[in-house]
Amino acid sequence: MNYTRRRFLKTAGLTTIAGAVVADYALASNSIWSLNSKTLKVGLIGCGGRGTAAAMEALNSDPNVILYAMADVFEDHLEQSFNTLKENFGDKIQVSKRRKLVGLDAYQKLVELDVDVVLLAAPPAFRPSHLEATVNAGKHVFCEKPFAVDGPGLRRVIEASQKAKAKNLSLVSGFCWRYHLPKRETFGRVLDGQIGRILAAECTYNTGELWYKERQPNWTDFEYQLRNWLYYNWLSGDHIIEQAIHSLDMLQWAMGDQLPVSVTGSGGRQKRVDERFGNVYDHFATVYQYENGTKAYFSCRQQNNTAPAYAVELVGDEGRCVVDCRTGTHDITGKKPWKYDDTTKFTDENAYKESNSRSMYQQEHDELFASIRKNTPMNDGDWMVKSNLVALAGRMAGYTGATVSLEEALASNEVLFPEQVSWDMKYDLPIAIPGEKTLV
Repeated sequence: MNYTRRRFLKTAGLTTIAGAVVADYALASNSIWSLNSKTLKVGLIGCGGRGTAAAMEALNSDPNVILYAMADVFEDHLEQSFNTLKENFGDKIQVSKRRKLVGLDAYQKLVELDVDVVLLAAPPAFRPSHLEATVNAGKHVFCEKPFAVDGPGLRRVIEASQKAKAKNLSLVSGFCWRYHLPKRETFGRVLDGQIGRILAAECTYNTGELWYKERQPNWTDFEYQLRNWLYYNWLSGDHIIEQAIHSLDMLQWAMGDQLPVSVTGSGGRQKRVDERFGNVYDHFATVYQYENGTKAYFSCRQQNNTAPAYAVELVGDEGRCVVDCRTGTHDITGKKPWKYDDTTKFTDENAYKESNSRSMYQQEHDELFASIRKNTPMNDGDWMVKSNLVALAGRMAGYTGATVSLEEALASNEVLFPEQVSWDMKYDLPIAIPGEKTLV
């Protein structure tokens, strides 16, 4: 792979681096929809809850959008999603039987269809190959977070995002807080210097346990793990990457998307020790060191009956900023105090008017589809990959107990997700033991 990792770490911009169709469409005679040159056709890859919601948001983003194709490894996921979407959107769901694609190669079949926009919402480990295929096929992309579970996968995403920009394709990430208008206003003020230079930061994502699916007699080992992908780091990246990455992304946002130099951390399994929880940790605690001397203290956990926290607090030499995702707090104190509430006037009056009328999830898709309509492609590639790298480095520090540089994390050759997968494969990675596991 011909690129220079030092160049990535030192530069601000990611993109400076490395008739059958008519018959198939089968439009009902009483349908209010008809294909025309302005119809945007959407394909959905990954038909779970997040994928179904993303499809809803895409369909709500523009009056002339249809869902044209769906792909998932599991037929039951696809059919459940299809039925939900059909019930809610009626004729805007134009997915024929032929375009309901099932299997490990279903994503490739979907991107080869005549779709304009692809929504990527399969488990994270599949994201690099799905993103590569989508960009290679010349489609605009909504790419759910996270984007890779290991260094080699992340490097593939870097190249795919660069290629998307070169092809004038829009690439919007699933870092939804970046599209939350109150947070845009708050972090915009921080970046404009309203609390001065950031001296220290703390961010958290402490929550309870998530879902689990009991094994069925006809499931192979691979199917069982895939249906419970949260608990296998080779599929999810562990929860510091899969879930808590939202908090790390807000931290990165506040820091102007400048990468930290290194991270030291710890982590382990204290409560979720049963084998049904695979090989992931239930807590991490890390300290990120930035080049200007700023330290950021991060913690995350998935443990029931523990105190929740989901916030970012920034301490500057002229004030403090607190953003709390649980309470809706967006406060700045110090020399230039400011507080977001229902009567706050934004610097952008239009943003204020819209702030309570559109969810951040909807905002992502509104901006994506608007960029396509206006032929002004948008690309989240630089900062979305950097935030993924910060989370990856944090996991590596937690797993090993070592201080990990961001350069080492990006250059890592440790492969969690195998190049080839199959339904009869047996693949188990050990639970990482800090002090025993080494950097690869």
